[in-house]
Amino acid sequence: MPRRITQKEVAERAGVAQATVSLVLNGGREKVAPETAERIEAAIAELGYQPNRFAQALRTQRSHVIACVVPDLTNPFYPSLVVAVQKVARAAGYEVITIDTEGREANERQVVQAAQYGRFDGIVGVFFKLGARELAPLGKAGVPIVRIEVSRKAGGSLPIDDLYIDNEAAARALTGQMLALGHRHITMIAAPGGPQRVRLQGYLDAMASAGCEPNVLEAEHFTVEGGRHAADALVESGRPVTAIIAANDMMAIGVMQSLIAHGLAIPGDISVAGFDDILASALVTPSLTTIAQFQDRLGAAAAEKLLDRLANGADEPGGAEEMPYEIIIRGSVAEPAMAAK
Repeated sequence: MPRRITQKEVAERAGVAQATVSLVLNGGREKVAPETAERIEAAIAELGYQPNRFAQALRTQRSHVIACVVPDLTNPFYPSLVVAVQKVARAAGYEVITIDTEGREANERQVVQAAQYGRFDGIVGVFFKLGARELAPLGKAGVPIVRIEVSRKAGGSLPIDDLYIDNEAAARALTGQMLALGHRHITMIAAPGGPQRVRLQGYLDAMASAGCEPNVLEAEHFTVEGGRHAADALVESGRPVTAIIAANDMMAIGVMQSLIAHGLAIPGDISVAGFDDILASALVTPSLTTIAQFQDRLGAAAAEKLLDRLANGADEPGGAEEMPYEIIIRGSVAEPAMAAK
């Protein structure tokens, strides 16, 4: 077994005190001269130094582990968010454990309990079931949380920070885009939980403002199969429809599969739009119009905010920051055919 390189050896190679090496390794790089930090980092790379996380935890009462919580890792929206969190956290000397809660309350509570027992220094991610009240005990335990939310937030007295995308406004804008093209028979397909409520509300607001009758179908899940089955039912019902908005891209792709199977052209017969701008949305034929939420930026910003909490105090009142979205127009939408107007 190879011998473990020590901080003392790194300090000798860099020509600095061991305490300076420790300071840099524990997130204090900005507290030393840039050239000193660079010499330490070069010595670490040359010697192959690996920090002893167990010893650090005993000394600092910190695990140097962050939990990244998501409700469904099989949903292509989340992996790039998780990777962004990992990159930022690892650069600061933290390891990241990714936890898929399946959107279940019991699993989310297990995360909270583990953090109370000291397993995680902080938590970043998406909670579908637990609200600020249930997360409040973590503030008392000194464990900061950064939530990624789907609706507008305002901060509060608890040390819980929120990054949010106004999904209601985004859905309203996407529906407005369809209305501006001349569509009046627009159906929305959603699924229980998650962002359904706010995205649905945005659609309903836009339809009401245009004086159009809404039509909402609920799929079983936010999946390709859920979207396909809901679209099958819609087409077979004979209800007039010139455009379909699905509450995420996975369902929208399922909708497209159903329409093609029924011999309908996209967008010639029916326009289709989704939500999230996952990688596959640009690869399907025709390419899918959608709402981009820049999940890599979301993940990086959330991790940076959490690290700032860990470095500068975990008990300050929480804040809220709105993040951008963008409508991405692709080949799946067009003006409705004359016969459908």
